[in-house]
Amino acid sequence: MKAFLLTLAALVLLSQVTSGSAEECWNLRGSCREKCIKNEKLYIFCTSGKLCCLKPKFQPNMLQRSVQF
Repeated sequence: MKAFLLTLAALVLLSQVTSGSAEECWNLRGSCREKCIKNEKLYIFCTSGKLCCLKPKFQPNMLQRSVQF
C-alpha cells in the first residue's frame, strides 16, 4: 500500500512540473517561466506575462555601438 501511495504522489508531482513548462517562446528556443533557471537569461516577456528564458547558445548577440560626437 505504501508503494502505491508513493507512486501516486510521484505521478501527481511530475504532472505538475511538466504542465508548467509547455509554453515556449523565441521561435521555440526559450521557455516561459516564473523564474529563469541557472545559466538562462531573460530576453523578452511571454504573452502570459512570464519570463522568456533562453539558454546562452540561443541568446541574440547585442552589439553596442559607441557614440561619437
